[in-house]
Amino acid sequence: LMACPFKVAAAHGLVLRPMDDADLPFVAALYASTRAEEVAQTGWPAEMQAAFLRQQHEAQHQHYQAHYDHAEWLIIEQAGEAIGRLYWYEGEQSVHIVDISLMPQARGLGLGTAILGDLAEHAARLGKGVSIYVEKTNPACRLYERLGFAVAEDHGVYDLMRRPHAPASAPAAAGDQLKIAS
Repeated sequence: LMACPFKVAAAHGLVLRPMDDADLPFVAALYASTRAEEVAQTGWPAEMQAAFLRQQHEAQHQHYQAHYDHAEWLIIEQAGEAIGRLYWYEGEQSVHIVDISLMPQARGLGLGTAILGDLAEHAARLGKGVSIYVEKTNPACRLYERLGFAVAEDHGVYDLMRRPHAPASAPAAAGDQLKIAS
């Protein structure tokens, strides 16, 4: 394991590891978990909903691969179980989050807050802010606002939210470093 350039409270027991092709079924299920409620409102039969979610995940994955090939593609694990994904990169002006998603059982436990806070601290050490595109109807918008993000640009269905550069806090203790499995 190697240290990630940002930390997460050790109490959460999170490990980040590089994503590979074997993770595609997991990230497809993760994607579906973030959109299932919305797609269920269509009234389509279950098999049509599942096919639509698979197609949408494949389109998203291809888009991310084509437009963010320089990003870090990470799987978030806790207690040896994949619970989410984090795709991010360091841009010229900000650390940009391409995607952060957690499985339903991992939501609302402070894990996303910890990861986002640590990314913000990492960005601060670089003298940068943090940015993310978020659907206007995404409930996570409230979390981003609590963490100091604000809408910077309107992109139709999406808003570009930015958290400006803030001074970094004290460096993490060696034991608090989030680990990335190599």
